[in-house]
Amino acid sequence: MVVHEELPGDADAAAIAQLHSIRESIDNIDAALIHLLAERFKFTQQVGRLKAAHGLPAADPARELMQIDRLRGLAEEAHLDPAFAEKFLNFIIAEVIHHHVKIAGGDAVQPGRAAGSAPTSAAVAEQAAPAQPHPLPHPPTAHVPSSAS
Repeated sequence: MVVHEELPGDADAAAIAQLHSIRESIDNIDAALIHLLAERFKFTQQVGRLKAAHGLPAADPARELMQIDRLRGLAEEAHLDPAFAEKFLNFIIAEVIHHHVKIAGGDAVQPGRAAGSAPTSAAVAEQAAPAQPHPLPHPPTAHVPSSAS
């Protein structure tokens, strides 16, 4: 179902054209983000298989904290709200842990499970990452491609 925004009849045609152009750029970036996330998850799946094969735990809280700290610094450099970047990364980390548990043969984590059953990925992430922003200052960091895993 396609929904179109209703614009006032007296809307400036140039402004409407600019609005559509900007939104097209946003749509392109959204598509790129989806493709980047898919590529990222290909690598985290490899990590999950490696961890499962060697009996390593699905979560790595020390690495996760390091990644959060690093990405908060990158967010600051990019003029992006570090708290937003941290929330976004925590969401991704929770999903990665969920996949690692599943790969290792653990129970598939299902959203909305009854209390007392397997924790949700959000609960796992909450245990693995701090609820509040990391208090340490963020020195400039070199961009090193890596993924939380």
